[in-house]
Amino acid sequence: MRIMGLDYGAATVGVAVSDELLLTAQGIETIRREQELQLRKTYRRIEELVQEYEVERIVVGLPKHLNNSIGERAKKAEEFAEALRRRTGLPVEMQDERLTTVEANRTLEAGGAGLKKKKAVIDKLAAVLILQGYLDRLNYGKEV
Repeated sequence: MRIMGLDYGAATVGVAVSDELLLTAQGIETIRREQELQLRKTYRRIEELVQEYEVERIVVGLPKHLNNSIGERAKKAEEFAEALRRRTGLPVEMQDERLTTVEANRTLEAGGAGLKKKKAVIDKLAAVLILQGYLDRLNYGKEV
């Protein structure tokens, strides 16, 4: 079994998958689109990756505000997750992703990544952090 983690954004979706033991998350790719609402190719690519990696569950990052409230971005992420449920027939869960992009930026800066490199991998790394947080909860017996 593998789980896919997704960092949904206005122009990109970062993609990560777990190993078969559900211990670690690895970044796969960043799916880019021209316009926010043009998701047909994005869904199609996710479906291809689900098949390729034999994914049985999807986790989508939920960008809550620091005060735990749900804003417009979080609502769009929830709509995206619901569409994935319908299209793939897989369970799709939400994972709190507060500060994952900040953490991804810090990680890349610590590694000496320049702006061009950061732009190319930030969403994929954020997907890794979202999925790894979910896997850690799963493996330590906390609520899933």
